[in-house]
Amino acid sequence: MGDADNAALTDARLVAWVRQAAPYIHAFRGRPFVIAFGGEVLPLGVAQALIHDIALLDSMGIHLVLVHGARPQIDAEMKSRGLEPRFHNGLRVTDAETLECVKRAMGVTRIEIEALLSQGLPNTPLAGAFLRVTGGNFVSAKPVGVVDGVDFQFTGAVRKVEADEIRADLAQENVVLITPIAASPSGEIFNLAWEEVAEAVAVAIKADKLIYLCDAPGVLDRKGAHVHALTVEEGEQLLAKRVAQAPEVARVLPGAVRACRAGVGRVHFLDRGRDGAMLMELFTRDGVGTVMTQAPLARLREATPEDVGAVLALIAPLEADGTLVKRGRERLEMEIGRFSLLDHDGVVVGCAALYPLSRVAGEPAAAELACLAVMPEYRRAGYGDQLRRHIEVRAKAQKIKRLCVLTTRTAHWFVERGYVEAGLEALPKARRELYNYQRRSKVLVKNL
Repeated sequence: MGDADNAALTDARLVAWVRQAAPYIHAFRGRPFVIAFGGEVLPLGVAQALIHDIALLDSMGIHLVLVHGARPQIDAEMKSRGLEPRFHNGLRVTDAETLECVKRAMGVTRIEIEALLSQGLPNTPLAGAFLRVTGGNFVSAKPVGVVDGVDFQFTGAVRKVEADEIRADLAQENVVLITPIAASPSGEIFNLAWEEVAEAVAVAIKADKLIYLCDAPGVLDRKGAHVHALTVEEGEQLLAKRVAQAPEVARVLPGAVRACRAGVGRVHFLDRGRDGAMLMELFTRDGVGTVMTQAPLARLREATPEDVGAVLALIAPLEADGTLVKRGRERLEMEIGRFSLLDHDGVVVGCAALYPLSRVAGEPAAAELACLAVMPEYRRAGYGDQLRRHIEVRAKAQKIKRLCVLTTRTAHWFVERGYVEAGLEALPKARRELYNYQRRSKVLVKNL
């Protein structure tokens, strides 16, 4: 492949990506996102790229709240003073000496993040941009107290989040930066866990998304495999069964479940070390991390007239190569009520139709399963089987006794799922008379 071919391929991929991202860009404008990350991001060397991505999200009109941690910076400050960090159940025990280290480390880390957000060098994504960063006493604290006989002293928990004040700042197109150190109403200062602060802020402002940048690409299932999407119930099951996760994922997973239960739209777990992970997660259909939702991302539903365009776009490639019979828009508009759709994150990725067949006296009630189509990138996800089973359930509900399929290329797929190849005589008389002998479709049937 020559340079010109490579350039053309790159251009085509760029155009395809931008077009795929467009619906998400429109949907996210004006929505509040909470992005949470530990202080590990700064020494990791990915902070610059992360800030560039944050600036890009801001330029799209997304309302951003950033919650940062400073765990390694606190540890380094304590080491320089000859102090030994103490933790209990993953939470730092903060005595008076440790609190001084926390104040210094938190302050330095916040200043460094603000400096990164203030850049505007030419030939960078921040060129010509101005991110107005705000902060303040948006979070008040209370002491954790004594747990399991351990006095946490100046380690605190979130008492209250001033959600209206944060929303007011976001409405002014500010980026809100929250440092996890806060005062109580009595004026005492407490060290907070950034994971808890992120959860509390996301719930308080009713965030569309809570994004955790973690030490792993996402959540693992019981077999140790990466999970691309899971529901709150599935997350709770993983916690109940104590399924092993990366340390930081394990810390944020309980809060993610609570946040989702409390109304946060979606919670994302991303690898903080992967360049561009947020962009790939938010602006591609499959993403690169793990997303947690209240309900499954993919759902079956019946088609409406508003879905005609989406169905036409889905079946057009299969009509062009002869896999499906061509249907004009007018015909599809008349028959759209016969279609069931598989909707993945708001995008129609699969469809199938049920056509009851007219019959004469003595023939069993029959119907045709037609126009089963799934986007190529989703065919390995089992969506075709979901649609097939759904159509079979619909047919049974209508007292259909026999389901027929006419296909030129997918006969083997249906045979593996209980359909039996039959002759034209298996079709009801009225459908037999409409058979297209030029296509020479195979007829398969399944008794329901």
